[in-house]
Amino acid sequence: MNELDSELVRGQLSALGYTFSDNPDAAQVVLFNTCSVREHAESKVYSRLGIVGQRKLAGENILLGVLGCMAERDGLALLRRFPQVDIMCGPGELDKLPALIDAARRCEVATAAERTALAGDRTRRSAVLSAVQDDLENLDLSRAFDPIVAGRSVFAAQVRITRGCNKFCTYCVVPNTRGAEVHRPPDHIVDECRKLADSGALEITLLGQTVNHYRYEHGAAVTISGREAPQIGPGLAAFRTAIPAGKRVTTFAQLLRRIHDEIPSIARLRFVTSYPRDFGRDILETMRDCPRICRYLHAPAQSGSDRILKLMNRGYTRSQYEAFAAEALEILPDATIAGDFIVGFPTETDQDFEASCDLVRKLPFKNNYIFKYSPRPGTVAIERFTDDISNEVKKLRNNVLLNLQTETSARVHAAWVGRTVDVLIEEVCTRRDTQPATGGVELRWQTKASKNETTPATTLRGRTAGDLIVSMNTPSGSNPSDFVGTIMPVRLQNSSSLLLHGGLTTHLVAPPKRTAHASK
Repeated sequence: MNELDSELVRGQLSALGYTFSDNPDAAQVVLFNTCSVREHAESKVYSRLGIVGQRKLAGENILLGVLGCMAERDGLALLRRFPQVDIMCGPGELDKLPALIDAARRCEVATAAERTALAGDRTRRSAVLSAVQDDLENLDLSRAFDPIVAGRSVFAAQVRITRGCNKFCTYCVVPNTRGAEVHRPPDHIVDECRKLADSGALEITLLGQTVNHYRYEHGAAVTISGREAPQIGPGLAAFRTAIPAGKRVTTFAQLLRRIHDEIPSIARLRFVTSYPRDFGRDILETMRDCPRICRYLHAPAQSGSDRILKLMNRGYTRSQYEAFAAEALEILPDATIAGDFIVGFPTETDQDFEASCDLVRKLPFKNNYIFKYSPRPGTVAIERFTDDISNEVKKLRNNVLLNLQTETSARVHAAWVGRTVDVLIEEVCTRRDTQPATGGVELRWQTKASKNETTPATTLRGRTAGDLIVSMNTPSGSNPSDFVGTIMPVRLQNSSSLLLHGGLTTHLVAPPKRTAHASK
């Protein structure tokens, strides 16, 4: 989400004539797009605000802004703590950022209200029509995409289909900083995907806090001109009952099929993040029937203990999560599954933690992002539960679960050896092969050789449709950069816990170049 927000801000400001510097010390406007999910990320922001503050005290003319969830959550308290901050803009108000920057640059003295754009008490909207007035939709629709500078993944783009969240997990501040679930009209989403494909995007990722809960009721929210507008998402009961007769509704499965069928130039269509409960069989069957939809599911489990899941207010049990995974692998045998786990949640016992370990051993997780619990201001957990697990125990459990996930990842990767898969090649790397004690090939990545070391071989790196990272040797006599941004067949030869290694099966010296063209 934050990556897309940053891309939208960059496009918005670029259209107004702003240029961007690779050197932050040379910038006259410094903006930090922030996240409130983890304490470590916030600490880094506070540190950098202090550094910029020192530069301002030294006489540098810098406009300093804080965007995103930290701005929304802390509000004016952030301005009092860091008076060097000139502007603040919440994630639901990013369309107002240019006006804030302009006002701050023109005015020597501005009130707090003139320096901020925050949702405040409007964050939890209760009426369907209030979403119609949300100008943030125009920011999505007016975006620009440049495949050369669009981010880390070459020829890949992201499209937001929902904003906000209605789940209220006790450890999470997102429902309060990003607001209620707002679903965009399907025609808007399809049009945006088409524009991105016309601009050179090979791969599009649909984004939502709980992306599989996308559900748009046609006619429920329209503008004065009769155009469909964003609308507040339905309650959870809507996903557990049949669609009432006479209502025209676009479900997530139907949205996926529309994009797949109407925009054949999209080579890969993927989505994150999925909520394990209410993941309809219709979605899995659509993924099975539409070959360009990636068979990859990022569905956080968070814990393997029913007791902890209940305290987290996740809304499902371990057995329900296992049933979701089993159904997914039944319909999509070659699907890959990834997720998130939190260790050290308040009152987590050794038995609770072992339940998480057992789940990681049992299910074929490609990978899991594993985090130590930290109390976050604005969450239910910080008010309701005492953070009673010591940091030493959290660190130990984090390392144990990481090691178990490494073993599971190694098994998942090994099962792919011998297959030929299509790989979207994203970058040229250098590689050093060493022989680890366990056998196989360990791959150490770097941009150039260290002093007194031989120069490593040039390789390519990319991802499969299932989000498996693959390295491959550059064909003899070819220019490695010619392959970046193409999808090529690769024969997988060996594996490690981190990635797969293989060789290009094409006989072409260089693949045909894909060039972007202007949207009609």
